Amino acid sequence: MAQKYNIYINQKALIITSIKPDDSLDYQMLDVQSFEFEKFYKSLSKNPQSVFYLLTEHPKAVFKEVKSSLRIIEAAGGLVESNEGKYLFIKRNGRWDLPKGKLEEDESKRDAAVREVEEECGIVVKKLGKKLIKTYHVYEIKGKPVLKVSHWYTMLTKSNQKLIPQLEEGITEVKWIAKKDWNLVRANTYPSILDVLDIV
Repeated sequence: MAQKYNIYINQKALIITSIKPDDSLDYQMLDVQSFEFEKFYKSLSKNPQSVFYLLTEHPKAVFKEVKSSLRIIEAAGGLVESNEGKYLFIKRNGRWDLPKGKLEEDESKRDAAVREVEEECGIVVKKLGKKLIKTYHVYEIKGKPVLKVSHWYTMLTKSNQKLIPQLEEGITEVKWIAKKDWNLVRANTYPSILDVLDIV
């Protein structure tokens, strides 16, 4: 299977892959030989394009190089399924999202994922399942780009628990949503969340 790494910067995407993009897509091709992430990042605000491709025979190596140039922040979260087959979503800062948060010192990714889901939604997770995917998102801290690596896990719990949004984290709503109604979420969420939903 061909390797592909999607790095999201706000609503823009940098895709590092060995697969030539479909020509029906609207994208800009970048030269992998001269690519420097910091220069690319600084030029983004002046570029109206939203999808950028770095085509290479060695996506993993190129991705590692990009990663090594940035400060990494590790986070973990969950796609929580209820005993009725619905999934748990939160509304944070006006958009649908999945519960997740940063790892605490010496905390494992799996423990952090469960803790964050429980804190942000006010529930108790009954079972932690398999790892689904890792997503990558760049944002700024003190004017410097950092890379947030989020580790996503499947989880199971009962749906008869009272849902309590963690207001101090900007969460205004917690809701069980059936898979057939995910279009509601897809219309108002983040690109990295779509990556999680697309593999389920």
